[in-house]
Amino acid sequence: MTEWFGLKKTTPVPSELGFEFTIARSPRRRSISIEIRKAQVVVRAPMGAAQSLLMSFLQQKAAWVRAKISEQQQALSIQPEPRIYEQGSRIPFMDETLTLVLGRGPRTAIARIDQHLHLILSPRSRLSDDAQIRQLLSRWYQQQALNILTRKTTALTRDMDLMCTQVTIKATRSKWGHCTSRGAIQYNWQILLAPEAIVDYLVAHEVSHLRHHNHSADFWALVASVCPTFKADRAWLKAEGAHLSL
Repeated sequence: MTEWFGLKKTTPVPSELGFEFTIARSPRRRSISIEIRKAQVVVRAPMGAAQSLLMSFLQQKAAWVRAKISEQQQALSIQPEPRIYEQGSRIPFMDETLTLVLGRGPRTAIARIDQHLHLILSPRSRLSDDAQIRQLLSRWYQQQALNILTRKTTALTRDMDLMCTQVTIKATRSKWGHCTSRGAIQYNWQILLAPEAIVDYLVAHEVSHLRHHNHSADFWALVASVCPTFKADRAWLKAEGAHLSL
């Protein structure tokens, strides 16, 4: 276990739990929570929370924590082969496949025309052609994701009589989406590399958190009411999510 509140110290790992964890204390925090990212466990706690209380909380959640660690370790072990970008390369975009058309000009640019993505590479850039392509694609997908996911989220929240305060996008490997207690939703923009049905499931999942900020039976019932195929979509994302990368 590692504990952090300005300094770090290491103590023996509790054998009964079977996993290492870090305790992060904050004077602003009022409750205890567990965060698992890249198979690393962080217990977030108020400054004055007793060690015995944290251990009791962890013991109650131990089975769930071990399952999450195993799930994330499996995902991390699946390293997708890096994409090769060249003239004519094909890239998924929801239910479509876009073909790269490369050209040269005084400054970099990207534009979609029908089923083609036209990329202009600049000899003035300090970046290699491959790095320019990846940068252009990343920016283009992020902009598309913000537009598409905002539109889908707005439409669904309206239909469900809910309110989302903000939609943002980010590239993370541990989460595909996140809904805060204040009603802001964040999506991983690389979800656009998945079929549109999976995108819609993710939106349904995060929007349902606006009503149920948990994974209770009521939450899943709400997800099912707007996304009847959620079980298959969820299974697809778990199995294929590690491959969704530019």
